[in-house]
Amino acid sequence: MRVICTERSQVLGARVAQVLKVPVASVAFSRFPDGEQYLVAGDLDDETLIVASVVDNDALVQLMLLADACEPSSTRLVLPYMAYARQDKQFKKGEPLSARAVAKALSRGVTEVITVNIHDPAVLEHFTVPAKNISVAAEVGAYVGTLGLKNPLILAPDDGALAFAGQVAATGGWEYDHLDKTRLSGMEVRMAPKNLCAASRPVVIVDDIISTGGTIVTAAGMLYQQGATDVYAACVHGVLTGGAYARLISAGVRDVISSDTIERGCSRVSAANTIAAAVRTP
Repeated sequence: MRVICTERSQVLGARVAQVLKVPVASVAFSRFPDGEQYLVAGDLDDETLIVASVVDNDALVQLMLLADACEPSSTRLVLPYMAYARQDKQFKKGEPLSARAVAKALSRGVTEVITVNIHDPAVLEHFTVPAKNISVAAEVGAYVGTLGLKNPLILAPDDGALAFAGQVAATGGWEYDHLDKTRLSGMEVRMAPKNLCAASRPVVIVDDIISTGGTIVTAAGMLYQQGATDVYAACVHGVLTGGAYARLISAGVRDVISSDTIERGCSRVSAANTIAAAVRTP
């Protein structure tokens, strides 16, 4: 087996190969004068593992080209992050089900797909090859454990992320809850933990994705008003669009922690061990 990766997943791909103790195949990336992408894959084995986060349209096209280049090999695909996965419903006539379209396109030329904390596991049904989702919640929790926080409250931004918060909290035996929004007036909304109190304790807000960070920014200010000593933000996928990282820090968030499914400066957690374990499991 060899691991091969796209430009946006070079670090994670190399880490997965290191854990699996297999070589990394080289890839040369370039563009034609008209902007079209071009690549040349190096030597492949009979079995290939592609590690490729789809973070934008260029990454999507690059992955499709790479899968085609690997076609003589038996190829499995690891999608650490899958763009378009959040558009998994059709809300009006004529609207595409984008998650389905991308899943079908990425099924071509591979025998299996592995996703990491995909936003909705129902998306797996759209792949035309076997697909499974794995979680790095335990790894996020393990990193939180290194922060030396006394009696932290692990907090999901909404009840939809409560299960993920519970998995993170289980790593350290911490309490967990989710934010509850209460409309006080037409213009005023209060956000606070649903069942537990944040006063005099550090809070770690956890979610699968941090995109704009708007909810966390608002929540951080209110949690400090409610007596929280520190507020941290942790996620699997650090999308961090529109200056989100700077907004979070300026709002008083002590630190922003993400994994390397999207390679960022704040990628303190690696999905490599979990991916390697999933690859080894039939």
